[in-house]
Amino acid sequence: MLGRFTTLRLGGPARRLVTAATAEQAVEALRAADEPTLLLAGGSNVVIGDAGFDGTVVLLRGGGIECLDGDLVRVQAGQVWDEFTAWTVAHGRSGVECLSGIPGSAGATPIQNVGAYGQEVAQTIASVRVWDREADEIRDWSPAECGFAYRHSVFKHEHRYFVMSVDFRLEHSDLSQPIAYAEAAKRLGVEVGERVPLAAAREVVLALRRGKGMVLDEDDHDTWSAGSFFTNPVIDADDFRSLVTGLGRDAPHWPAGDAVKVSAAWLIGAAGFERGHRRGNVSLSTKHTLALTNRGGATTAELLALAREIADDVETKFGIRLRPEPVLIGADF
Repeated sequence: MLGRFTTLRLGGPARRLVTAATAEQAVEALRAADEPTLLLAGGSNVVIGDAGFDGTVVLLRGGGIECLDGDLVRVQAGQVWDEFTAWTVAHGRSGVECLSGIPGSAGATPIQNVGAYGQEVAQTIASVRVWDREADEIRDWSPAECGFAYRHSVFKHEHRYFVMSVDFRLEHSDLSQPIAYAEAAKRLGVEVGERVPLAAAREVVLALRRGKGMVLDEDDHDTWSAGSFFTNPVIDADDFRSLVTGLGRDAPHWPAGDAVKVSAAWLIGAAGFERGHRRGNVSLSTKHTLALTNRGGATTAELLALAREIADDVETKFGIRLRPEPVLIGADF
């Protein structure tokens, strides 16, 4: 069952499983398959249906970190992401310290343009090595070619491309990048925009994530999740003004170019869903309303039913449709 390889512990069987120790081995396995293929590494940002996957699943294992010229660091796709962020702190490389504690592999980070606590990988990615299945070509892509946007890139929902490694441009410094997240700055005792020792930034971010059940813990069912299930919706300024007028109060939000990004967690709570809201074997995390969790013995169908219930109620009350952040495989939302 593929649930063994996902942080949700959900997902049916695969027709065939292949383990690859390197990205190059993964490419060979994907080339050789004469049926549909699915690549799984950390399994932290994916929801797999109860029917599983009717094809070959390639499990990418193994990683590697390599210092290149200047401030470039190359990370292999199978590298455990949090081990990499810990390495950057230990080696005085500044730029991804506020992305500590995020589960999954390095190769998944550009796909989702992973971000948290004021940082996202697009800020430091210099290039991404990609195998193009259709052209059978390996090439290094520039950030512009990757089409990074909020929790998105050209790789997301696109089966054609496999990320083999990522080059990050990380400053040689024992200080963090300017702290951009107000809650982290408050915990650190600094103003937004100030820099702090790398280790201090990492520890505060890990503490914040643990408090929200966002650091993997086998014994804590709040961490049996895919992280944040919904993205923060981005709406135009007129729609945001209408939302605030209808509410009769402000809503947590951030600028997003000419648009406005609204807190999905706040919308869920304002729609009446409290932490721990449960349906059968699934529930919202008891620590954070943005994570949908498997309390043990759940099915993917149960999880998605709860997700639809939440999204439908938010849309009915506020006219905003929440969208899932994880990739859905053999599952519909």
